[in-house]
Amino acid sequence: MKQTNYHVIGVMSGTSLDGVDVAEIHFTISEATVWQFEITHAETIPYSEAWKTTLQQAISFSEGELDSLNLQYTKYLAEVISAFITRNSIVNLDAVCSHGHTILHQPDKGVTLQIGNLPQLATLLEEKVVCDFRVQDVAFGGQGAPLVPIGDGILFRQYDYCLNLGGFANCSFDTDGTRIAYDICPVNIVLNTLAEKLSHPYDAGGEIAKRGRLDEDLLQQLNQLEFYRQSAPKSLGLEWVQQYIQPLLDASEASVEDKLNTFTEHVAIQLSLQFKKESSVLITGGGVYNDFLIARLMHHKKLNVVIPSSILIEYKEALIFGLLGVLKLRGEINCLASVTGAKMDHSSGKIFFH
Repeated sequence: MKQTNYHVIGVMSGTSLDGVDVAEIHFTISEATVWQFEITHAETIPYSEAWKTTLQQAISFSEGELDSLNLQYTKYLAEVISAFITRNSIVNLDAVCSHGHTILHQPDKGVTLQIGNLPQLATLLEEKVVCDFRVQDVAFGGQGAPLVPIGDGILFRQYDYCLNLGGFANCSFDTDGTRIAYDICPVNIVLNTLAEKLSHPYDAGGEIAKRGRLDEDLLQQLNQLEFYRQSAPKSLGLEWVQQYIQPLLDASEASVEDKLNTFTEHVAIQLSLQFKKESSVLITGGGVYNDFLIARLMHHKKLNVVIPSSILIEYKEALIFGLLGVLKLRGEINCLASVTGAKMDHSSGKIFFH
């Protein structure tokens, strides 16, 4: 008989590079296979400027440099997680479930690389580790992303849509009993980079964007990008931003404030196109705090927006990677072909023992 209670740590590092999200989670599953969770401790450990720069530049590293970085980052993650465990006096864990940090994501070429997923993580932590959730899906012909939607379906099925606003926006929803999900557009990976040009780590509340003016030409060019006409499953990575978004921003003579305004409007338009009018939308991720973006979304589409507690806003991805790890430990499906385009549903990830 499978156990019904799990005590895990979920770990996530997103493309917006704000830091490593670490959450202590208790899961319970009833006989009716209804899952419940409690996040008891959670923290974001910010990256140093040195780490942030390294992770931004790693996309152009050689294979040897990536191997070295992978080991360094695995050791760094172990330090971050160990310190979190010590600070919160955490004992009797079933596993540490870690996403790692995405450096390369080119599923059309059969490539995805999340660093920090080496066996050394389990050895250094002296804990069982479940990690590296994307590689198997790409090997099965899938996008390797997004992986969160199965958790949306299990934990948040009362909402019509689940929308995450992180480095990229992605959404998930049920259609005739099948979970559908895909990346929508870049969000903080672009907005934060623009804000940094004005010596701000991010555009708090969207206040800088709100002061800017709309550049109609730039907006039109952004909205005409081919990706937005593709059908799901589809996913985005830093490479796509560098190839398609950055050249348009660089070519524009608009001020940084105007670019922030225009890109925020672009995001709001792309988001609004995904949802049926007056549907319920659970929104999580750092982009929730961008009041200007949320207001522009509501301007384009009347929705019943649900913004949960701050702990769920900020740690939903860490929570769901904790769940993906538990499902892997149970030998149950944690990756949906309907979401990623893989040839079959499967139980993805690697389990390392210390």
